[in-house]
Amino acid sequence: MSDQAPPVDEMRYEQLAQEALRGVMRAALERVLADGLPGAHHFYITFKTRAVGVSVAPDILAKYPEEMTVVLQHQYDDLRVESERFSVKLRFGGMPKSLVIPYSAITRFYDPSVQFLLQFEDPQLLDEVEDEPTPPQDMPPISDGPKVVSLDQFRKK
Repeated sequence: MSDQAPPVDEMRYEQLAQEALRGVMRAALERVLADGLPGAHHFYITFKTRAVGVSVAPDILAKYPEEMTVVLQHQYDDLRVESERFSVKLRFGGMPKSLVIPYSAITRFYDPSVQFLLQFEDPQLLDEVEDEPTPPQDMPPISDGPKVVSLDQFRKK
């Protein structure tokens, strides 16, 4: 073992990567806003219902107190895409309900028509992991070379 502490990622590359991938999701929603859903594309969006900035009707929150998945495909209205959030009106039991969902609340974005999946880490969990890096004892020392971040965790398995 080395006497030196492992390097601290002050750039927070994992968080930057998460933000960039949320930008991909936002860009996809912007395309839908401008041109509608092309071809067979449609989205399954899973989000934390109690995350900061989420706005859902009380009856929906009671039914989905932690997390829910919505589908943007055939029946949605009033899609609005902003820099930090999007809003949409969907039907629940035939009744239209508006949802406001910050991108930071989204845990999964999936387009099954092309098997495209983005899975996001909870920013608070990301902070905890970065604050306490604990490499396994049987691993060789990490070199001072560039850090490679695998995007496999974001791909469908």
